[in-house]
Amino acid sequence: MEDASYEGPERRRHRVFVTRNTEYHLRDGVCVAVRDRATKRWAEGHMALRLRMEGAVRMCSNGALIPVFQPPDAGDALFFSYRTAEGEDRQLVTSRIEAVDRPRKADVNSYPPLFKKQPARKD
Repeated sequence: MEDASYEGPERRRHRVFVTRNTEYHLRDGVCVAVRDRATKRWAEGHMALRLRMEGAVRMCSNGALIPVFQPPDAGDALFFSYRTAEGEDRQLVTSRIEAVDRPRKADVNSYPPLFKKQPARKD
């Protein structure tokens, strides 16, 4: 049982950010799994996989996007950036976050593998 009076640093490594259609599962700030909320299937080819969350973006009613320098919360969008194989910088912004939570242990245990195992080398 957790001690509700604990005020030290956050030690939990997994968080799930829920948007209207998608769940983004992060471990230590890196997207390790993405799940479609309607089908409950893991999206193994999603662009966010393996990307580090850089922060959040607040979406204003006039369409403006403003960087947020605090942990993402409901109403914000997750912000990821990456470099393509061609060396181009790209950004990925999710839809608005509806909820931020800890994933269930069963979900963490069912994450699809991020990297396919390489065949053993024959020397």
